[in-house]
Amino acid sequence: MSWADAKAIIHNSIWKQNQGVVAILGMCPVLVMSNNIINGVSLGLATSLVMLVSGAAIAAIREFVPNELRSPIFILIIAALVTMVDLLMNSYVHELYVVLGIFIPLITTNCIVLARAEAFASKNSVAHSALDGFFMGIGLTIVLGILGAGRELLGKGTLLSGIDLVFGPAAKSWVIHVIPAEMHYQFLLAILPPGAFIGLGFLIAGKMALDRRADAKAKLAAKPAEPVGFSEGQSHC
Repeated sequence: MSWADAKAIIHNSIWKQNQGVVAILGMCPVLVMSNNIINGVSLGLATSLVMLVSGAAIAAIREFVPNELRSPIFILIIAALVTMVDLLMNSYVHELYVVLGIFIPLITTNCIVLARAEAFASKNSVAHSALDGFFMGIGLTIVLGILGAGRELLGKGTLLSGIDLVFGPAAKSWVIHVIPAEMHYQFLLAILPPGAFIGLGFLIAGKMALDRRADAKAKLAAKPAEPVGFSEGQSHC
């Protein structure tokens, strides 16, 4: 795989076809688990790991799988990988595992994972599929992280709340209190699900605005320059 191919896959995964703000897939975890950075990024990274390995595994066996059995076999592979991730998180980050709850096993039925298996991994090489799966997951993780940061900051005035669930009780001191804790600040609209819908809407609108701006710049750059020395209506003779 050339660097140009890898760059195209990464750009497509993180920006052009971002699963959170372009394809609008995986809405349940995006809306429910984006109440802070830690929850969102943790679930996003777990999804990225599953997509990385499932993409490579499905690409490796794609030529041996009959078309009629593709979906059940792909789901079986994804479910086995999700079970491994579920057990690992339960063993090593149990407190975070309890917070994420049902959304870890639900990675199995996440539209993003099966969609990339069907649309990409079943038609491409192992290396391409692994890269596509991982960065599709990273694109979702970025959306979850940005949305989680915004909701946490507006809702509780903090950043990195819950980081002790990953790194232990000593990490409680890493929480950033943008608004002093003594003020007992809380903005429920940002914390509750309606805040997730509003925040996601702003992210989608922001990406669309950036895309329009980039298109306008590209069209301006491609526009041929007017001849120098001639004004409107002046003859070339």
